[in-house]
Amino acid sequence: MAFLQVNYYSQVLGMDRHMNVILPELSDHNPSWTADMLQDIPVLYLLHGMSGDQDIWQRRTSIERLVRQTIVAVVMPSTDLAWYTNTTYGLNYFDALAEELPNKVASLFPQLSTKREKNFVAGLSMGGYGAFKLGLGTTRFSYAASLSGALVGNPQFGTIPDETPHDYWTGIFGDLDKFVGSDNDLLALAKKNTHKPQLYAWIGEQDYLKPTNDDFIPKLRDLNYDITFETAPGKHEWYYWDKKIERVLEWLPINYVPEERLS
Repeated sequence: MAFLQVNYYSQVLGMDRHMNVILPELSDHNPSWTADMLQDIPVLYLLHGMSGDQDIWQRRTSIERLVRQTIVAVVMPSTDLAWYTNTTYGLNYFDALAEELPNKVASLFPQLSTKREKNFVAGLSMGGYGAFKLGLGTTRFSYAASLSGALVGNPQFGTIPDETPHDYWTGIFGDLDKFVGSDNDLLALAKKNTHKPQLYAWIGEQDYLKPTNDDFIPKLRDLNYDITFETAPGKHEWYYWDKKIERVLEWLPINYVPEERLS
């Protein structure tokens, strides 16, 4: 596997951006791979939470080690603190990540698949919201996974830590009284989506976001979404996300090679 740090210019945001990419390559570590196998490679977009950036999955988890003998590329972008959203202050992060970024990835790495059935998205906390938002709000991704996701309705109702200023939320989402039914409301997106991606969600039993997951998941099932929902003892911490990202890899249709089978 190659690990690449990519700087590129975003026309949508009008600024330089960064993404990290784990890219399958021919090497002595995977002698059974051929050049033909490294075409039309599946892609997993891996999204960060509120305190992270494009580096955080690499720093806090074993993601590079876990995929080292699985033919899948992992793209780790940043949304800053913008919640994968077209903000009211004029920076369209949703458009930049949902449309511009995959097109940029395709142009820089033509060996990566652009097929919906081979494009996936996953994230934690804010990134869990982002993963479901990209999965439900576009037709680009066939699988979307949330770990400890902020699967919230109106964010002013206390599902996110209370110390976050009200002006921050309105800067991202606008008038919070109009959140429900908007393009930022995951349930509204789910109702409009006609492609119905496969969904996965995990949440720790001691996580402060568990009530939002418990409330949201049945509503998706009522809309006939195929969603795997799992819980276990756990808090809102990297210790658990490091473990559960492997569960996501097992769930995805990528022929994941578990670590115990590696030499």
